[in-house]
Formats: sequence, C-alpha cells, structure tokens
Amino acid sequence: MTPRQALQQRLAALDAHLRAENPNLLPVLPTFRAFDRLLAGLGLIGRYDSLTTRIPWWPMVAVLGTFSAGKSTFLNGYLGEPLQNTGNQAVDDKFTVICHGPQSRREALPGTALNADPRFPFYRISDEIEKVAAGEGKRIDNYLQLKTLSGPRAKGKIFIDSPGFDADDQRRSVLRLVDHIVELSDLVLVFFDGRHPEPGAMQDTLRHLVAKTVNRADARKVCYILNQVDTTAKEDNLEAVFGAWQRAIAQAGLVSGRFYAIYDSKSAVAIEDDARRARYEARRDHDLAEIHARIAEVEVARAYRIVGSIDSLVKELEGEVVPTLRAAIARWRRRVLIGDGVLAALLAVLFVGAGVSLFDGVGGFADWLTASRPLWFGEQPVRLAGAAVLFGGLFLAGHFWLRALLARRVAAGLPERFGDVELNLRHAFLKNTRFFRSIFAKRPAGWSSRAKKRIFGIREALAEHVQRINDLYTDPAGRRARTGAPADPVS
Repeated sequence: MTPRQALQQRLAALDAHLRAENPNLLPVLPTFRAFDRLLAGLGLIGRYDSLTTRIPWWPMVAVLGTFSAGKSTFLNGYLGEPLQNTGNQAVDDKFTVICHGPQSRREALPGTALNADPRFPFYRISDEIEKVAAGEGKRIDNYLQLKTLSGPRAKGKIFIDSPGFDADDQRRSVLRLVDHIVELSDLVLVFFDGRHPEPGAMQDTLRHLVAKTVNRADARKVCYILNQVDTTAKEDNLEAVFGAWQRAIAQAGLVSGRFYAIYDSKSAVAIEDDARRARYEARRDHDLAEIHARIAEVEVARAYRIVGSIDSLVKELEGEVVPTLRAAIARWRRRVLIGDGVLAALLAVLFVGAGVSLFDGVGGFADWLTASRPLWFGEQPVRLAGAAVLFGGLFLAGHFWLRALLARRVAAGLPERFGDVELNLRHAFLKNTRFFRSIFAKRPAGWSSRAKKRIFGIREALAEHVQRINDLYTDPAGRRARTGAPADPVS
C-alpha cells in the first residue's frame, strides 16, 4: 500500500466513524484537509500526513490515580457492568481503553488494536514509548489493552482506566503514557484513597498528576476525587479528612480546582447512625451527580476542542512557527555569508600565492597554464578567464558544501516535534535550504500570499463551524422553546 492509499484509507475510516458517532463534525474534515495542504507546503508535516490522525475524535475521559483508590470500581458503577477487575491490591498493570462495541468484552484485546488504529488516541504510541525507553515500543501489549461495552453510557466516548502507580517506581514509558493521556483527554478524574489521605501516601501522584496541571490552559478539565470516604464515618471526621487532603494538594501548587468526596454504595461500610448515614449519602449523591454531569458534557467539549484546535494551530503557526523559521533562516543566512567571505578570502590568497595576476598573467600558475599550450589557451585574457572560471567553480563548490553543513547544524537546534500536533520544524527549515533556493529569500518556503489566503479561508470556515455547533447547543432567541423543539438535538 502506498502512503497516499494509506492516508485515503485512514480518512475513509474517520469519515465512516463520524457518520456513525458524531455527524455534526463531518463538515470540519474539509477544513482539516485544507490545513494539511498548507502545512505540507511549509514542510511542517509530510505530504501524505494529516492533522486528522494527530488528534482524538472520540471524547475522552481519563481515570487516573493511586493504587486501590477505587478507580475501576467507579468505572464499573458508572458504566453499569463489572467490566474491570477490582480489589484492595493492584489488580491491573495496564492502561485499559474502554469504548462502545456490539457486545461487552471483559476479555481484553491487545494493545496493538490501539497502536495501529488512527481513530484511537494511542495511534503509534509505540514510537513515543520507544523514544523514552529503547526496546519497549515493541512491547506495546504490556502497556495497553482494549475492552468494549455495549451499554448506552459508553456510546460516543472513550474511557481510560489507568493502573495505580507511584511514579518513582515506574518506568519513564509509563509516565509518558500518563502525560499523553492528560494532554488528549477532555476530562481527567484523579482519584485518591480516602483510607490513606495523608500527604506522604500520595506524594508521587501529587507531583506527577497535580503539579503538571497547575499552569495548564485547560486545567478545568481535571477533577480531584477523594474516594472511599465512607471509611471516615466511624470517627465522623469527613470534613477534617477532606480539608487535610485539600491542603496536601495545595502544597503541590494547586490553589484552585474542583474537589469531590464519594464512595461506592455497594461496597461501602455500614453506617449505623441514621443521621450520619443520611449526611454521608447526601454528600456522595451530590458529588457523584456532578461528576456524572461532567462526563455527559465531554461530547460537547470535544466538538469545541476539535474546532478550537485548528484555531489554536493557526495562531501557533503565525505567532510562533513562522517567526521561528524566519529566525532560523536568518541565522543560517548570516553564517553562510560569513563562510562565503572566509572562503573567498582563502581562495584569493591561494590564487595570489600561486602567482595568478590579473595584470600581467605571470607566475607559477600562469607559467603552468602557458606551458600547457592548448590552442584555445594561448592568449593572456583566455588564461585569465580560465583562472576566473576555476576560482568561481571552487567558490561555488565550497558555497554549496558550506550551506549544507551549516543548515544541518542550525537544524539540529530545532525540534522535530513542536506543539500539540507535533509539527516538524526541522524538516520545514531544511526545505528552505535546498540548493535551488536563494539564501536571500526572506519568506519561508510555502509561506506565500496564496498561503495567507488559505489562512483567511480557514478562519472563515472556523467561524462557520463554531456558529453551527453553537446552534446545536444554544438557543439565545428562544425559537426552540416557542416551537417545542428539543433544546439539545444531539442528546
């Protein structure tokens, strides 16, 4: 299969997926393809690459946290089926991706099912694992597994259940997966064990799951959950335990956020005191209802995030990528010009030292030219012209060698993966240093007036996409209320 055919196949699979799961996003695909052509022209992605394979199209809910914090129990309760194994000890050492399917499967499919499918958020994640842990990329089945669920709550979403971990004891490849999950998810539920809420027991998780979210622009998507708080009922100190837990999180740098206290009613300890039980149940039901509402909202959030990702990329392209390329090209140009000056001086010294004179044509090198005595080399002007051609040839050879050498050195300081969609700045820069491009070209290759018109067209299309999505979820004029139409046609 050629790269072109592979891309067409991936796009056809995505089109079929959206028609079945979220047809409201189908009009966005042509905008992505227009952006693909623009980025390929700049050299930031390959000719047969596409942004559509670099973002997840399913809404994602990630469940992360410490060992035995009740993550799998929560998922089983929400989804309505005992899909995940549960227990007081670590019962699973893999990231489990759960999505809707024709039937529920407790027997997991291997990680290859995720790594090779561009519709899933772990497409080619083995390449990323290989970069941080050599040899681990081929062991993708040791990190990931896929389960399917036929229940209605799984439809249109992807849930990711993580193994509990203490970061200091884990390999870098596992942490790379955690970072990848947090980056791509629409909602991140971070669980802590209410039986061990003291700071020491969750120090590693705080550092790796909390501290990294403090400065995120989308920090609102992360929710912190103190689970199994029914164990505090005997001492009736829920408020004290909850407050101590919040203070521990604040010490990690998080001074704001949404915090919840819940427990699973089926596995909860018995609370004999009626008033105390009612108070605990009221707190649990309130917080669970809010968490469930947040999960239900991820489909709306994903639609806006997909459209917003293009807008963010346009701003990133104009505000960071193109200026970075311009600066790199200017740096390379200065070095080439300095190198050309040094090369010209060296060649001039070489020719003068060899006795080449533009005035009298005498000297060792001129004598050699005269001694050779070819018929077309008999006169001094011809000898001088030959010397000039030789000088120019040596200079050009040295110039192109220097510009290639200096291009590689400048490129080494540029990232191969830049931004959320991993644009290849290094390749884009090298495209501007090809032998047929002038070193005096001011604009990066592909950044022409035509490209700027495409940017304008993409922005106009984005405005239309946002307005169309707004029409699905909002009704400022109250027309639906007057006509009796449903407020949310998607739900």
